Amino acid sequence: MFDKILIANRGEIACRIIRSAKRLGIRTVAVYSDADAGALHVKLADEAHHIGPAPARESYLIAERILDVAVRSGAQAVHPGYGFLSENAAFAEACAQAGIIFIGPPGAAIRAMGSKSAAKEIMGAAGVPLVPGYHGQEQGAEFLQSEADRIGYPLLIKASAGGGGKGMRVVAGSADFADALAGARREAMSGFGDDHVLLERYLTKPRHIEIQVFADSHGNALHLFERDCSIQRRHQKVIEEAPASGMTASLREQMGAAAVAAARAINYVGAGTVEFLLDEDGSFYFMEMNTRLQVEHPVTEMITGLDLVEWQLLVAAGEPVPCLQEQLGICGHAIEARIYAEDPTREFLPSIGKLRHLRTPAENTHVRIDSGVRQGDEVSMHYDPMIAKLVVWDRDRSSAIRRLRQALAEFQVVGVTTNTIFLGSIAAHPAFAAGEVDTGFIERHRTALFPEEAPASDRILALASLEVMLELETEAGQRACSSSDLYSPWHQMSGWRLNFDNHHDIYFIDGDHPVTVVVHYRPGGYLLDLPGGTLFVRGERHESDDILADLGGMRVKATVVRSGNILTVLDQGKSHLLTWHDPGAAGDEDEAAVGRLTAPMPGKVVAIMAEIGARVERGAPLMILEAMKMEHTINAPCNGAVAEFHFAVGGVVNEGAELLEFTAELEQSAS
Repeated sequence: MFDKILIANRGEIACRIIRSAKRLGIRTVAVYSDADAGALHVKLADEAHHIGPAPARESYLIAERILDVAVRSGAQAVHPGYGFLSENAAFAEACAQAGIIFIGPPGAAIRAMGSKSAAKEIMGAAGVPLVPGYHGQEQGAEFLQSEADRIGYPLLIKASAGGGGKGMRVVAGSADFADALAGARREAMSGFGDDHVLLERYLTKPRHIEIQVFADSHGNALHLFERDCSIQRRHQKVIEEAPASGMTASLREQMGAAAVAAARAINYVGAGTVEFLLDEDGSFYFMEMNTRLQVEHPVTEMITGLDLVEWQLLVAAGEPVPCLQEQLGICGHAIEARIYAEDPTREFLPSIGKLRHLRTPAENTHVRIDSGVRQGDEVSMHYDPMIAKLVVWDRDRSSAIRRLRQALAEFQVVGVTTNTIFLGSIAAHPAFAAGEVDTGFIERHRTALFPEEAPASDRILALASLEVMLELETEAGQRACSSSDLYSPWHQMSGWRLNFDNHHDIYFIDGDHPVTVVVHYRPGGYLLDLPGGTLFVRGERHESDDILADLGGMRVKATVVRSGNILTVLDQGKSHLLTWHDPGAAGDEDEAAVGRLTAPMPGKVVAIMAEIGARVERGAPLMILEAMKMEHTINAPCNGAVAEFHFAVGGVVNEGAELLEFTAELEQSAS
């Protein structure tokens, strides 16, 4: 076994590999870019080496730098994780030439599966079932049109060198083929530098079933059962589970045997995944083989009790696979949900920014969290926006689904938009519970999975108001402690007013709509005038960011995270953003803040509200940022004028960036 390995990756998978290596007594070497200098995988590794700027093409994808670090650090082997160089045959061969073991398959096996067309030819010769189609080298447009007409419609055009849904088009009929072919070729050339395509019959309701295979250098090859990866958005997996719902022992044996045959056909060594399309009639077809560890490997580990990274290390070190096929068995059911910093309501666009608040469910026998980030870390524009993989296990599928729903409700993220509510909608859908899944699941149930955002409920407004009042109580206490008159009524939070009613108005912006909550002071709490009526509330802070509240006699625990004047209320597995407008806040800035104004959070400039040099009064809007799906107005801290804007409309700003130069108006002294 190895004494030291280098991990040629970052984030969640690097942390995952480090955990197994530490358990086996293997020292680890991490590599990192400028953007990852403070990353979790750097902290966890025994040593770490800088390899370049933030963009992956200038750091993680430069094989020569990785190998140089491996040689200098004394690492005996390189684990590529997934993505980056994991399926790069040239890198695997360069490792061998440098005398370093590549923890993965031989370069020849990677190369054989690197082209979808070549892979299908090999699989066809090995007797692995293929989707009817054309996978040849002739790429003339007229020839491909004739082949498409022969195969029949609907038909799928796929980039031969591609993946992740790029260079892929579904064609409904012959008249649409030419335009679809041109579009697929353009996208394939842009994404992969290769515009070769293949044609396949398009299955209307297929399931995406993959088989985990393992092979060693002693001639042993076996499978570790299946995973269902049918829940996808934009041809990318969202939820994976093992075993597949409704899988029979006979079909599992057939698909497992086909996957092992695929591995043997290319003299495979290590961990790999053979992916199939399973049709409604029970027939299945080879789709592709991923020559690496998969993102969703934890569900296989949960149902088998095995550590697949440990198996990778053993096999790479020349040892045989640890057991025989007949010794493997399935225990229970596991589901993995990928938590991404992305906005499902905006076609899953990535969301960047700081993780201001991150709280995950407690890990135990039933819940596993694989993550490469911590609270306070940045989700960068340079890398995959995955925050974590949430994996649950229980004795059967229905129990595992209940675990998943509960764990998703407990997963809290503030600072970026995430897909947790979307995932929760999938987990709660009756069709998912019934196992009625296929690759069209999300699109078919779009209405239920993408509901229109509702306005803040009275409960949400009550929790936000309670947070504001608790904050005001804290500030009042601090003022009293620093005052020469501790008992001044102006420092009290009892609602004391001279000749006025004891109430406080709280102004919120909910989306585009203003909402006012009137708070009446009462002994031991507050009476709130809410849109739906009055409610007596009281509460206290419990733990970090948590509120223990009594809402009209009902005790609840919720989390409210404040970022500037934006309040994120996390309650019952959902989050709601409100902007708190504090009329008194405009005069709170100290003199040091006058002269320049900074971004309170990452965002995009959506409006410029003032002209350079024009006089504005204190509190006047100067600029509007869009962040966390909300608009945040930058107001004038005092009377004066804008000297310069540092960003134009559409500009993306980081937290703390100087937005503009502001010149304060000098007050005239009394004569």
